[in-house]
Amino acid sequence: MRFLSFILTLTFTLGLAKGGCFPLARLKYGGGGDWYAGPSMLPNLAKRLKADLGLNVCPEERTVELLAPNLYETPVLFMTGHGRMEFSPEERQALKEFLRRGGLLFADDNYGLAESFREEMKTLYPQRPLNPLSERHPIFQSHYHFAHGLPKIHQHDGKTATANGIEMDGRIAVLFTYECDLGNGWEDVGTYPDDPAELHEQALRMGVNVFAWFLQGARAR
Repeated sequence: MRFLSFILTLTFTLGLAKGGCFPLARLKYGGGGDWYAGPSMLPNLAKRLKADLGLNVCPEERTVELLAPNLYETPVLFMTGHGRMEFSPEERQALKEFLRRGGLLFADDNYGLAESFREEMKTLYPQRPLNPLSERHPIFQSHYHFAHGLPKIHQHDGKTATANGIEMDGRIAVLFTYECDLGNGWEDVGTYPDDPAELHEQALRMGVNVFAWFLQGARAR
């Protein structure tokens, strides 16, 4: 019910019934990390969400800060980067309220974000661990079928790509993709010469799945 309440509030705020568009938002955070990495990520994903799901997605990304007035203009906050990130106590409270109302924090480790992100989540939810999602989780079947779970776009440390989530009220409120680099796969083909077009396609399909799953209620199981 909180999810539905959030979507209704979002619809009212944006005036979607009158032709407004669904915004893709990037979270700006402190701590020194490059929160702005990969400027072509979300615009490219927006095109696929419109083509695959029929969503009227805004073509340009929006920048959102946790203490800014535009926080509730979107139900999904995407964040990425390579370096350290941290939230202030006030930002943590704002994020907890955003998630409590049904929003989703979608963090994609661009290599180097994981340690500080996990620290922040442990501070935010000491009793709610980031748990790995199984290959049978609904997120891997919401639109495209990923039989083996999260695709691996970049090798980095050679570890298995994993999707992790923090659960509350039967849904996932925080999604963390690790050792994967989905965001890099959303960037323009050719940005990374060693990445074939097939990897970009897998990354975009998984991005579509994340939003399809969220719109289906971000089911925990």
